[in-house]
Amino acid sequence: MFKPLIVYIGLRYTRAKRRTRFISFITLTSVLGIALGVTALITVLSVMNGFEAELRERILGMTSHASITGENNELRGWQTLEPVLRQENRVLGWAPYIEGQAMLSSEHRVSGSLLRGIQPEFESRVS
Repeated sequence: MFKPLIVYIGLRYTRAKRRTRFISFITLTSVLGIALGVTALITVLSVMNGFEAELRERILGMTSHASITGENNELRGWQTLEPVLRQENRVLGWAPYIEGQAMLSSEHRVSGSLLRGIQPEFESRVS
């Protein structure tokens, strides 16, 4: 909605007369500060949004959407599943993998890690 009073007040303080140049300077400085702040905010939000998309693509791209396991998180005879998985239209790729916990240590630090291994001939199906 257009309000001519707001435009009138805004123009009144941006155009200075001789005796009110200091008010015009303050107004100009405030407007430039707000413009710079908004520009910085838009830039930071754009960078963070792009970083989030890249992070999601790289990390979640390495995580499987579904896992088939047997008793005690083991699946023996996984080779017999290949014909069943090939017939399913919604399965784009599959690969057997092993997963285990590991402890990494350096000079003064110890950290836990989760290791996942895949056979190299199956890697091209899922990556």
